[in-house]
Amino acid sequence: MMQKRMNALKSAVCAAVLCATTYVSASDINITAVTQVNPTLPQYTRVDQPVLRDGLKAASGGRIEVKLASWPEMNVNGPEVLRLVRSGQVDIAAVPLTTVSGDVPLLDAVDLAGMNMEIGQARRVANAMAPIVNRDLERLGIKLVATYPFSGQMLFCNKPIGSLADIKGLKVRTFGPALTDLMKALGAQPVSLAFGEVYTALERGTVDCAVTGSGSGNGAKWHEVATHIYNQPLFWAVSGYFVNLAWWNKLDPAVRTLVEKTLLDVQEKQWALGLEATKDGVDCNVGKAASCKIHTLAKKPMTEVTPKGDVRATIRKEMEEDVLPPWVKRCGERCGKIYNETVAPITGIPFKG
Repeated sequence: MMQKRMNALKSAVCAAVLCATTYVSASDINITAVTQVNPTLPQYTRVDQPVLRDGLKAASGGRIEVKLASWPEMNVNGPEVLRLVRSGQVDIAAVPLTTVSGDVPLLDAVDLAGMNMEIGQARRVANAMAPIVNRDLERLGIKLVATYPFSGQMLFCNKPIGSLADIKGLKVRTFGPALTDLMKALGAQPVSLAFGEVYTALERGTVDCAVTGSGSGNGAKWHEVATHIYNQPLFWAVSGYFVNLAWWNKLDPAVRTLVEKTLLDVQEKQWALGLEATKDGVDCNVGKAASCKIHTLAKKPMTEVTPKGDVRATIRKEMEEDVLPPWVKRCGERCGKIYNETVAPITGIPFKG
């Protein structure tokens, strides 16, 4: 009996290996992928390159070649990413959902500024919303296959701050309408700037503060031009890997399964990295050498500002009153209903429209 089981197991393994090594044998497959705002980010170097690019090639026996590039290498700024996928200029692309919410406003519901202050909640919302936003995306010829976060989105300031109240009247770089609404509600003056323009703006004092991931800001060397980091994630810049739906559907089913499996593996590693990179980013920015493992240790350490009092309650209140209603107004009544049915049970923050 044991021998029969072993033989059956060997047959199953052989069949799986045969399938894995032959289903792409007819011809080579070239995939164009554009991911990440900067090629030095760990989301790119630790996940996209080894898992998406190299992993797919290895799993296909060298038959699948992923031509992977970061945004700067392709002269991409962000808002046009979905259009590149839709037009078929790229097969796979990754971008923060809020960056492309102008094309699909429902995407913002996944990670509205001030809504998800814990990464676990951010993932639960992303998992719940993915199949719903795909119904809108598929009308555009696009499919969301995987989600991921960046490190916690925090305030970097070049002026001393001791509390969240201290940003009142300060010029704060934002990205996306929801973050702009949150900063307005907190009394700041939002300034919309592309990520690549922020270093110079902080250096010259064009802005007083800027919001990005603790790790992303480190990678862009913001610690050279900012003095204080407010250690409270406001959201996670939840992002997605999108594919051209026509291209996706034309793939051989076995090939599509392998690509999807790889992207889901990317998803798991990115969510784990998001948590790890958040603390590491803060530690590296403030000069804690012993715990700085992923990012670059700041030669000019920043001052870490720890939230005082029930800051989360303040942020939650502003999100409910000043971020959520404007988003529903932009997105439409249907979005408010979807939010209350799908997101509110997870966050505990209802839309009172």
